[in-house]
Amino acid sequence: MLLALLLGCGTLTAAPAPWWKWRSKIDGALACSQTPLGEGWEKAYGPFRDARCEKLIVTR
Repeated sequence: MLLALLLGCGTLTAAPAPWWKWRSKIDGALACSQTPLGEGWEKAYGPFRDARCEKLIVTR
């Protein structure tokens, strides 16, 4: 019972993965994604809380 309780507590602190704006190395186009888009892309801005890359996550 105690083991099940301890394992369940870990899921309570889990948070969704952050979103990032990615810039194309070829033409500079921007895209919003949680995962890398491939070798032709680099992180431009972020992290964001939403899928539209509008709400920045403020870190201290």
